[in-house]
This record gives sequence, structure tokens and C-alpha cells, in this order.
Amino acid sequence: MQEYGVHIFKTIVTKSALKKALKKNHITVNNVIATTATFIHGGEQIVLSIKENVPSKKKLTFPLQILFEDDYLAVIHKPAGILVSGNNFKTIAKALGQNLKESSLSDATLPQPVHRLDFATTGALLIGKTRSSIRMLNKLFEKHEIQKIYYAIAIRKMTAQGNIIGEIDGKKSQSGYRLVASVPSEKFGVLNLVQLEPQTGRRHQLRKHLSGLGNPILGDKDYGIDNHIVYGKGLYLHAYSLRFIHPFTNDAIYITDMLPQRFKKIFSFLNEKHH
Repeated sequence: MQEYGVHIFKTIVTKSALKKALKKNHITVNNVIATTATFIHGGEQIVLSIKENVPSKKKLTFPLQILFEDDYLAVIHKPAGILVSGNNFKTIAKALGQNLKESSLSDATLPQPVHRLDFATTGALLIGKTRSSIRMLNKLFEKHEIQKIYYAIAIRKMTAQGNIIGEIDGKKSQSGYRLVASVPSEKFGVLNLVQLEPQTGRRHQLRKHLSGLGNPILGDKDYGIDNHIVYGKGLYLHAYSLRFIHPFTNDAIYITDMLPQRFKKIFSFLNEKHH
């Protein structure tokens, strides 16, 4: 076969290429896999079959930090620079199955996030693990019965506290804020550590509200001030805590997700506290 094969296949022009094809079982003679020892008499049906290289389905490997978990729900830490859900290969939603324990309840389903955090935002994200839990958590959000606290670093001098009310996409939006600390900054005048409590959940609400005050969030490329953008450090907005009554156990749930190191670099006192 080795002597004969190079003369019959257009795609195999050398003996070494033919040897490789035989080794990989790509050639059959009368429907039997050929080897280098197969003898050709003449009149046989010789077929070369090279399978198309189909890339193996990539498997997502993405470990997540779990802040709380039971049979009904979970709270995970969302890192910066990843979408919560969508068609991307790597999303939080697609990684939940490999990180969370499967619920033992009868209406267990694929775990899914029940609210969103922006691509650049870090922090605590609430996940439902059963169909009824996803439904109930969505209701708690609708009734504003889940209290969310965020921290941000905002630029330029600002008042000690306030309540921002406005419209986003034609709907009422409301956020409360409290100034925690300020440090002088050569580039920005002042950098402020701000505690934020959104009463509604509109898209980019906190970013838009602080920008509207004239105190955009550090690193906000969409709602910041052109010459005040910091590149490469990300958005300084962190979902710090979630507080709610567990819809099935009636326990008071209070989960915190510690502030990232980049916040502590600007406000060193945070290293001494449990933020």
C-alpha cells in the first residue's frame, strides 16, 4: 500500500505523508482500514477519509467567591470586567453551575442572578437556586424590600449627604448618599469615599446620579468628565452589602463583600476597619 498510495491521491504526494495517513486510519481498502502492509492487487476500492477538524467545545472554568449559600439562594462576589449574563462565553450566569451546590429541593433549577451589576462594578450579587426562590427574590426587589449599600469614590468637593431624585429612561429614580471621608488629590481636587443607597434600580443609576451632581465616580468612562478620566484602574464602584428577610426561612440575612484593595490604597483608614 505504501508504494502504491502516493500515485492515487492528489492530496498525498510523499511516502511520509501517506504513512501518516495510514497511521491515523484515514485510508480504507474495500471498507477495511489499511496499513502499510496492506497488499494491493488491483480493482480494490481505496478511500481516503480525513475528518474535518472540529474544535472541541470549550468548557468555561471560572471559580467564584461564594459569600453565602443555602438550598434556596446564594450571594457571590462579582469581579470587575465581566458581564452578569448575556451571550458572551464568560459570564457570571454561565459559571454559577460549576461553583454552587445543586439544590436538593424539588423545584431546583439552573442558578440565576436576580439583579444586575455593571460590567465594571464589583461586589455582592444575589442568585436564586430554585424556581420559587427566583420568583420570590424578584418580588422582594419589586417591593424594594432588599436593601443594597454601595461604596464609590467620587471626584471633586461634595456636600456631606443628600437624596438624589430624577428620571432615568422615563422612570423615577432615587438614591441616597453619605460622604464618609475625603482626601486631597492633585488631579481631581478632592477624592471622596461615598456610601450610596439606591431606592430604585434603574440602569447605571448611581453612576448617572453622581455624575448629575457634578461628582462622577472615579474611572467612569461613560459619565465622567473628559479630562478627569483614570484609565487602567477600573470603575471605583462596589456593591458592598445586601440586607433582606429570607423568603423561605424568615431569617434576617445581611451579607457584606469587603471593599477592594484599590479603595484601601486611596483611603488607608479602611485597612484598619472591617470594610
